[in-house]
Amino acid sequence: MKETEKHYRIGDFAEMTGLTSPTLRYYEKEGLVKPHRSENGLRYYTDSDVDWIKFLLHLKSTGMSIEQLKKYVEWRAEGDSTIGKRLDLLKKVRNDFLKKMDDLEHSMTILNDKIDWYAGKDSGEIKDSEEFSTYLKNMNHAE
Repeated sequence: MKETEKHYRIGDFAEMTGLTSPTLRYYEKEGLVKPHRSENGLRYYTDSDVDWIKFLLHLKSTGMSIEQLKKYVEWRAEGDSTIGKRLDLLKKVRNDFLKKMDDLEHSMTILNDKIDWYAGKDSGEIKDSEEFSTYLKNMNHAE
């Protein structure tokens, strides 16, 4: 006897994927997910849909926009003839991601410098009259 695949209503599926029902409907409208329909027209999802959503969320976490996700999904559905397009898209997403990482690292450096300065002021290691710009200059010469 063949075991049938389990069906999930949108609320249960949303909870399983960490998304909201409105987000799932939006993804459906954008063509990113295609729920199944019961005989009476109610949408339902399966375990393979959970895996698909996890895959989409993985791509989205890289900074891929909804438009890029839509293109990727479209090209993936077209098959191997679009591998070059998908590769180019993924390389662009990677380059954008690396730029964002560089920006975040720069911001973290500024934040750490400011924290170090305030910690030095708080502990008395930095004189009351010392300005932050002087602290940075002294710190850069110490290296």
